[in-house]
Amino acid sequence: MIRAAVAGVAGRMGSRIAQILGESEGIELSGGFEYSDHPLVGKDLAEAIGGAPTGRKIRGRIEEVLGDAEVVIDFTNATSSLKHLQAASARGLHMVIGSTGFTPAQLEEAGKLASSVSCVVSPNMSVGVNILFKLVSEATRLLGEDCDIEIIEAHHRFKKDAPSGTALKLAQIAAAARGRDLGEVGVYARHGLIGERTGEEIGIQTIRAGDITGEHTVMFASLGERIELVHKAHNRDNFARGAIRAAKWVVTRPPGIYDMSDVLGIK
Repeated sequence: MIRAAVAGVAGRMGSRIAQILGESEGIELSGGFEYSDHPLVGKDLAEAIGGAPTGRKIRGRIEEVLGDAEVVIDFTNATSSLKHLQAASARGLHMVIGSTGFTPAQLEEAGKLASSVSCVVSPNMSVGVNILFKLVSEATRLLGEDCDIEIIEAHHRFKKDAPSGTALKLAQIAAAARGRDLGEVGVYARHGLIGERTGEEIGIQTIRAGDITGEHTVMFASLGERIELVHKAHNRDNFARGAIRAAKWVVTRPPGIYDMSDVLGIK
């Protein structure tokens, strides 16, 4: 039985991962932690996520759960995840990271920390979204230069980063398929008299409203027709189940950084 600890276990994503771990085969919840002054630190872990009390407490430091775990699942934020990876790698524990907003320097640091442990890092753990990544790459290649590419993403009002990590990944995939650098062709907002759209640009537009779990649309539009690839998340369960699938996979892998395409075998 694989033992998994959950970072941010009292949060929206962390608590759902912890709940689904309790329903999963071959893997179990070994512990959970929050930031040190979180009001639920010291409270019963199972009770906090809607179960019957077990006596196992929510901890305030990652070091307090590492002794009972083989893998840590982390959906906190880029800065915290990097610190958690540092602590986990020092103890030889694997990690699954679903946090978004990593800078290139942070990803480089994560790669160094993963020289001794295996770690899955993905801006979106959904199986469907990772199939979308593959489809966007193929569509961009097949459609060539004649199509304008626009990406529209929508999330709930509480999401802190924009565009979403998934939207950026989609844009990076499309840019790479055209042999371009997203840093040079990405357009993140349009307002005023900006002139005609260029053929090289890739648009990434953001919506924040209500309780939208997550929606991503990739539009390929030419003169006379368009193709749209759309993914809509109905709830957080698909992200949680994907993360648990990644956790069961990563514990058997050699050291290094992986993503969900590795987990799903669709690279």
